Amino acid sequence: MKKLSIISIVFLCVTACSNSEKLTQYVNPFVGTTTLWESKDLGYTPQGIKRAWGAEAFPGATLPNAMIQATPVTAFRSGSGYQYEDKFIYGFAHTSKGHWNLLHLPILPVTGDVGAKNYESTYSHDNESAHPGYYQVFLEKYNVNVEVTTTLRCAYYKCTFRPEDEKKMLVDVSRTNNKVKDWSINKDGEYTFFGNQDAEGNIRFYAQCNYKVSDIRAIKDGEHEVAIVTFAKSKDNKPFELRIGFSFVSIDNAKENLKAEIGDKSFAQIEKAADVQWNDLLSSIKVEGGSDHDRHMFYSTLYRAFLWPCLRSDVNGEYTDVKGDVVKADFNYYTLPSFWDDYRNKLVLLEMVRPDVASDVIKAITDMGEKRNGYMPSFFHGDHASTFVAGAWLRGIRDFDLEKAYELMLKNATLPGNGGRPYLDEYLANGWIAEKDTTNVPIWDEYKAAVTKTIEYAYDDYAVSLIAKELRDDKNYKLLREHSMNYKNLFDPSTGFWRGKIADGSWIKDFDPYHPYYAYMFREANAWESLFFAPHDPEGMIALYPSKEAVEMKLDSLFSEPWRNYEAYNMTGFIGNYCHGNQPDHSVPYTYYFIGKQEKAQVILDSLMNHYYGMGKEGLAYAGMDDAGEMSSWYVFNAIGLYTYSPADPEYIVTVPIFEKVNFRLGNGKSFAIRREGNGRKITGIRSGDRQVDGWFVSHDELQNWGELVISTTGTR
Repeated sequence: MKKLSIISIVFLCVTACSNSEKLTQYVNPFVGTTTLWESKDLGYTPQGIKRAWGAEAFPGATLPNAMIQATPVTAFRSGSGYQYEDKFIYGFAHTSKGHWNLLHLPILPVTGDVGAKNYESTYSHDNESAHPGYYQVFLEKYNVNVEVTTTLRCAYYKCTFRPEDEKKMLVDVSRTNNKVKDWSINKDGEYTFFGNQDAEGNIRFYAQCNYKVSDIRAIKDGEHEVAIVTFAKSKDNKPFELRIGFSFVSIDNAKENLKAEIGDKSFAQIEKAADVQWNDLLSSIKVEGGSDHDRHMFYSTLYRAFLWPCLRSDVNGEYTDVKGDVVKADFNYYTLPSFWDDYRNKLVLLEMVRPDVASDVIKAITDMGEKRNGYMPSFFHGDHASTFVAGAWLRGIRDFDLEKAYELMLKNATLPGNGGRPYLDEYLANGWIAEKDTTNVPIWDEYKAAVTKTIEYAYDDYAVSLIAKELRDDKNYKLLREHSMNYKNLFDPSTGFWRGKIADGSWIKDFDPYHPYYAYMFREANAWESLFFAPHDPEGMIALYPSKEAVEMKLDSLFSEPWRNYEAYNMTGFIGNYCHGNQPDHSVPYTYYFIGKQEKAQVILDSLMNHYYGMGKEGLAYAGMDDAGEMSSWYVFNAIGLYTYSPADPEYIVTVPIFEKVNFRLGNGKSFAIRREGNGRKITGIRSGDRQVDGWFVSHDELQNWGELVISTTGTR
């Protein structure tokens, strides 16, 4: 046997350590859980004590795109249920997203006499910790240390009580972020109890304890009711362990999920398995160079990008469909994505890293659409499933029925009806949607958001046209391409803004481009923030202005005209009138590329990455809501030197990465690298493999087939 030299041994050790680096160490699940309070961060001087919308993220234990999120609740009717500045914990819920819903089945380890009110416990961040798949906190009121880890469909608690205290578990059966329609909890044998809670999905649970269940009793105070589970002979040093299986189908399925995913495994084994799963996902993108802060923020945002949509089918393949029927399928059923928020970037990241999940999500939304009036489902505002489906197919994800999905999307785009696009009849008749003619609109009033709908419907038409082309539907391809130009119909050349029209076709007179609206003309934006949205036609959009110089002046003004101190809780974190705390203008900085000013775009991108992530006194806040991973995904893409400017298209606009080298392992088994040459922020050349890229875009196929993207820069950072 050939002997290895000391140098060879050291080299092999260093290489092995580098290749097996534990990336979960860089993730801080508390990133995104804080709220902005200071005027310099908010962009306005708050007039009261009402919270702005923070990242609304949760710090609890979960796995990628899992059914269960076991996370502390510090406030009901809040986004994720957790706000870092809060002082009390009310329980540990098992579903969370960040949109003021969910928080199924909160439970809380307790001691002594407990009622249906005032049972919450104080806690301290000094005795609270989290890493991917694990959360821990000490409940000061009850002197209980709580640890929790999870599988896809189960939660595993380890609670350390004082030996002199009798162990109890409070189950907050009547409360979530939604109205609870029905609940039950029953003892089953010596060590188990089971039940359900019906609130935006009827969750069933089956719980196993390592102490005998002696009693379950309900306590009611007014309308609020809780259940107290007590245990026999529980005053000792042994930690209390609770394993809970969940299902949205049946208690039997919850029991089966528990047996399949936890069985007789220990807490440590489940925690380790969770860490391994997260590390594998994070290893999809390995970065070299950059600061320690850059790496921590990068992997924290990458982690947060893979929490939603969430699994809803069981280990046996069963799920409850939108009609309430139990169905068994050969794919995993997921929740509806937050299309208006995350079609821009997060769903593309899902397509790249987890194409199997992306495919199953498309199968799920197709199933939803076929069973709900024949329209592809949408979320909140707009109709962006088309962008997701087109982007997935054109990036090579083919494990779904494209013709079925297309039939639903085409109906969304061409046939008005219940379940389809709102105000589509107006859009088809006029090429735009009319807004109400009124004055002095309060920020939070609901109207049509007619301008935003018009320009976004135009982009969705473009996305559907891409599929029409794939399926050789020439007639509808031509029609949809014509409709995709409708974004021009609400451009007002006299002001240089997109602007609302009333039914007779005249411009809305009470037009102030600085005034933010929740849904009047613009959705969660003002006219400044709604500029330059035509991802499918940037050159046509630029041509609406007199010259490229005029576009540059408009962009410069967007980033320099000061915010007028409007207090809108969903709009925070400004550069001029650009708002990074909400989605509508997240693609606007790249407009500089199309007038030959890439370096100006990079100044904005760098400022956003450097100053708008890790904000606030704790350094944990985002500029605004994460919105199911959109804000996080924006950071991930720009940090590695790519952005999904037109997410329906299988290509990426190239930016300057903050890392010297990025190794990206796609979910289809292929890999590519991104390498930065120079330390500047002005791009002087882009090379894909041996080919010099003409322009600013690189295709998905080029990345995965040529293997390396080299971005040459000049100047200093």
